[in-house]
Formats: sequence, structure tokens, C-alpha cells
Amino acid sequence: MLVTQPESIQRQASGSRIGLAIAGGGPVGLVYEIGALHALGEALDGLDLNHLNVYVGVSAGAVMAALLANRLSTGQICHIFISNESEEHPLDPRIFLMPALGEYWRRLSSAPRLLLEAFWRYLQNPFDLSLLQSLTRLGKALPSGFFDNEPIYQYLAHLWSAPGRTDDFRQLKNKLYVIAVDLDTGESVKFGAPGYDHVPISRAVQASSALPGLYPPVEIDGHSFVDGALQKTMHASVALQEELDLLLCLNPLVPFDARLAVQAGRPTHVGRLVEGGLPVVLSQMFRALIHSRLQVSMQKYDTEFEHTDLILFEPNRDDAKMFFTNVFSFSGRDWVCEHAYQTIREDLLARRAELEPILARHGIRMRMDVLEDRNRHYYTSARERQSSAAPKKYRSRLTRNLGTALDQLQEIVSAPAGHAR
Repeated sequence: MLVTQPESIQRQASGSRIGLAIAGGGPVGLVYEIGALHALGEALDGLDLNHLNVYVGVSAGAVMAALLANRLSTGQICHIFISNESEEHPLDPRIFLMPALGEYWRRLSSAPRLLLEAFWRYLQNPFDLSLLQSLTRLGKALPSGFFDNEPIYQYLAHLWSAPGRTDDFRQLKNKLYVIAVDLDTGESVKFGAPGYDHVPISRAVQASSALPGLYPPVEIDGHSFVDGALQKTMHASVALQEELDLLLCLNPLVPFDARLAVQAGRPTHVGRLVEGGLPVVLSQMFRALIHSRLQVSMQKYDTEFEHTDLILFEPNRDDAKMFFTNVFSFSGRDWVCEHAYQTIREDLLARRAELEPILARHGIRMRMDVLEDRNRHYYTSARERQSSAAPKKYRSRLTRNLGTALDQLQEIVSAPAGHAR
């Protein structure tokens, strides 16, 4: 789960420059990142995730990086995205899967013209082209994305318009880079860098998470932009170029190793992955592709940035729960967040001997009282942080819900034998 670079320049803890690079992974990747970073934030004393020197985000990771750079704590993020208890910014999960009706209509309206062009082309070259080949022009009538990402942009723009937050890269106190790819050139673009920092953060995040086929490209300044992961998985080098002493990296998607799962006694749902059908095969292929690129990059960073400590957090290869969860599902966010929260805590404990000296160089200490507390959960710790700031209306709602639950419990306990349900 963790990859570290043990060699670094010895620096004073107070002078360490720390950054965070976060990869994508769809809605499930975002939820995993929320749980993982919440665990890190409370278990590592001296690490303030809202006051790092540099943030780099790709796709779903761009959402998380921008939230942290905007001074939203992981507890607040859990409150908004996981428990959905924010009255100020209520989240409708359907915004991630809204049909792109405008794109459908625009493409469909071009179908008659394309059909006439196809037949005319066939009539002009009946011996060179088959009718089927001529009809390939109808491919232009297919939508460039099935889901509309405009609601995502609108939600984020509203979220960052609240007092104390900003949708402007230039107004952030620390550096934030959101990576997307120019569809026409295939080159990556660093939104937040000079020349691209005038673009609203919400629009840049929309572009960075526009996975081709699922979401249409995002038009910015006459260019079409798509998911930043098309070029690199994490773009950690963007942060490393800022002369950091420590870079924390987070990647939510790894290929699944069924053999390791069997050895660990964990259920795999299927005997062999091929038995899971096309969705499982494609998931494994996608994860293996992006993870292999990440591994190659991390190996290069060891020599190119030898004075920076790198720590990579990601799920274990035998984590069947994460692998068999639909990447584009948002319904199971509670258990995914809790799963990420607990596995990161377990990994910190397991790698304590390796990580403690590295973190100590940068003034960071592991809180063993937190890590060894088996009764901690993401939602309890998140609500502890929110309770003091919670509005009276919210607290009264919790009180009513608790009272109702206690009344129901009393009815069950008091019910005569044979009548309890």
C-alpha cells in the first residue's frame, strides 16, 4: 500500500515543504480518498492537510485537492459528500450520472445530414466502398459522452462561492494544480499555473474529470479538455518540481491479485476474474494500465527527485471489496469511506517502523492513541469535529432521531415473546 523513498536531504522540521498529489478513480475513488485522508489527518500529528505547500489533483483527485486547498477539513468533506448532512450544500448523488440530453439532441439532429452524405459517398464510389463502410460516417452522430458534467461544475462552483472560499486559483494561499488533457494535442495542461490560472477552479475540475465516453469534453478558451489521467495517472512530478521535502501521494485504484486474496482467506466473489464477465475484465485491464504507469513514474522519481521523500498510499492488491465495487457507484459511499479509513489506519500501524523516521524528519508524529483506538470510525471522528460548529437545527434533528431510535428499541425489548419482529 505504501511506497517510500528513504533518501532525502536532512532539513529542519519547521522548514519542510510538504505537498499532496491525488489520482482519480471515479465517484468511488473520491469516496476512498475522503476516508483515507481523514484517517491521515487525525493520525499524523503535525500534518495539516489544509495548509500544505502544493496540491496536485487529477480527475476525482482534483475534486479532493481543490476542496482541501479551499480550507475545507476532511470532517467537513465527510459531512457534505458522505453523510450528506450539509444543509448549506446538500448533495444529490444523481449529479454524477445525469444524461447529457443536450449532447444527445445535438448529435441526433446531425444524423439525417450524415446519412445523406454516407449514401452520396457510396453512390460516387460504389466499387471502392461498401455500403457499410460508407455508413461509418454516422459515427459522428454518437454522443461524445453519455452523462452531463455540467451539474458537477455548477455544484462545485456553488460550493466554492461560499464566504471564506474561492473559485479562483489566484486567491488561494497555497498552490493548487488541476491537470487535464487537451483533446486536440494530447498534451497535459496545468490549470492553476501561469497562463491557466484565470480559469475557475470548478471549471478546471470539470475538465480534469471528463473521462472520454462517459462525460463530454469541456470547452475552455476554444480548446476541448478531457480527463487528466489520459497522460499520467497522478502527475506527481508537477508537485515535485516545486522543490518539496515530502510528497504524500494517494491512488485509489490498483489491479486485483486473486491469488493474494485466496492466500489471505478473503472472498473474491468469483473463482477466476474471467468468470465475472466483461465488466470485471475491463476493470482489471483499466486498473492494471493506470497502475503500471504509476509504478514507472515512481521509479523515475527516485532518481530525478532524490532529495524528496515520497509516500504512496493505495489499497492492497488483495482488497476484493475495493475491486468489486463499481467505480461509478455513489450509493455505497458510507462503507467505502469507512473501509478506506480503517485500512489506512491499519497500514500506518503495520509500517510504523518504516514510516516514523521519515515523517519525523518533517515534524510529523504518529498518534498511537488514535491508531490503536479500535472504536474509532470515520463518522464518529468527523462528527466530533462538526458538533461544536453544528447549527442548533442540526443538533435538534440528531436529538429527535436518537429519541426515535431509543423509543423503537424500547418497544422491541418490551414486546412479549413471539410478538417481537
